[in-house]
Amino acid sequence: MYLPLLALAIAAFGIGTTEFVIMGLLPEVAADLGVTAPAAGMLVSGYAIGVAIGAPVLALVTARWPRRKALLTLIGMFVLGNVLCAIAPNYGLLMAARVVTAFCHAAFFGIGAVVAADLVPERRAQAVALMFTGLTLANVLGVPFGTALGQVAGWRSTFMAVTLIGVAAAAALALWLPKTIPMQAEQSMLREFRAIATPRVQMALLVSTLASVSMFTVFTYIAYILRDVTHFSDHAKSWVLLLFGAGITVGGLLGGRLADWKLMPVLAALFVCNAVVLAIFAWTSHFQIATLVTLFVWGIFSFAVVPAAQVRVLDQARAAPNLASTLNQGAFNVGNATGAWLGGVVIAAGLPLTNLPLMGAFVALGGLGVVVASALYERRGDAIAHA
Repeated sequence: MYLPLLALAIAAFGIGTTEFVIMGLLPEVAADLGVTAPAAGMLVSGYAIGVAIGAPVLALVTARWPRRKALLTLIGMFVLGNVLCAIAPNYGLLMAARVVTAFCHAAFFGIGAVVAADLVPERRAQAVALMFTGLTLANVLGVPFGTALGQVAGWRSTFMAVTLIGVAAAAALALWLPKTIPMQAEQSMLREFRAIATPRVQMALLVSTLASVSMFTVFTYIAYILRDVTHFSDHAKSWVLLLFGAGITVGGLLGGRLADWKLMPVLAALFVCNAVVLAIFAWTSHFQIATLVTLFVWGIFSFAVVPAAQVRVLDQARAAPNLASTLNQGAFNVGNATGAWLGGVVIAAGLPLTNLPLMGAFVALGGLGVVVASALYERRGDAIAHA
């Protein structure tokens, strides 16, 4: 069972790299294409919006496809999109290429997470976390080394390198995915959409969205914070991002284990920890050593939420796991887009960059509120059902 999980993780590594590496290269992209920092930040929002739009569209298109065929088709879209990013001659076409790349994102992670959970049913959260290890490694290796490559050879070279990763992922999926993967019994799409329209599922999706808003309000503009507030050199930025990625890797694996233990208390605690760490980062960002420590700890807490939130959605939408899992990726990326926009609003208003972590902390507290409300609603519903 571990070779299919490894194949899914390789694909997740490529997808995560192309999503996140743009943040380390925003100053270079902005300078090359002659746009402002907030406009460059919209490349993050554009990708996220593409994921959000692609989630329901491709969920409908691939609903009755064999899972193996769906995953291979989606990774093919990913390769095409990155080729277009690498050759885009201007800002508008780069934005369009990012949207094309993003279309496959939600459906791939959605179907892939369900496949991973089904392959190891006795350890569902840990199996999902293993797949998402590829996403975390994208932050450990893909983002810092992709940033370094882009600074040395131009940002387009980074997207060509990601294209090669996509080709390797396609080969691994073709070789290691089972020829036949069991699917849930067929039901109408209307019934599936009704299953995910319940308050429990919608609150679970909102948890994912707010976790992402909190993170991306800050992370989208991390290159500017490291350059203008902490005063790291361009060379040092790559190593700082490497450290942050190491924290994310630890957090992704830790979150899977904790979620299999006590899901809702863990989610609540993680939102509290994120709020506290971001509030601290508003101060520590002025000091290089303190920034390194803070970013590592923030990486742990911010990404520990991902597998926990994913499993929460699957638990609340057992009647439509493929659709719910895919829409959850859309929810994460609605958060990415909103966070990038929110951070851009702070910058455009002329406020200090140190206000970005404070805004992220405020959003994390909102996420805590939704987790608590969701738990209370579930408890009330269970009490009524047993009355």
